[in-house]
Amino acid sequence: MGVTIYLFVFLGKWLDSEYNDGNKLFVIIGTLLGVAVSLYAVVQQLNRFNSK
Repeated sequence: MGVTIYLFVFLGKWLDSEYNDGNKLFVIIGTLLGVAVSLYAVVQQLNRFNSK
């Protein structure tokens, strides 16, 4: 979970450095997207675990 969030934040920082001039828009979007993807993965794993 932490690795996924870190990768999305890293991607956001890179996008900010390449395409943005000082704003942290991509970092914020990357962080929120990383948290959402991580939570989705956890919920999917819990559903698989509970169905067995």
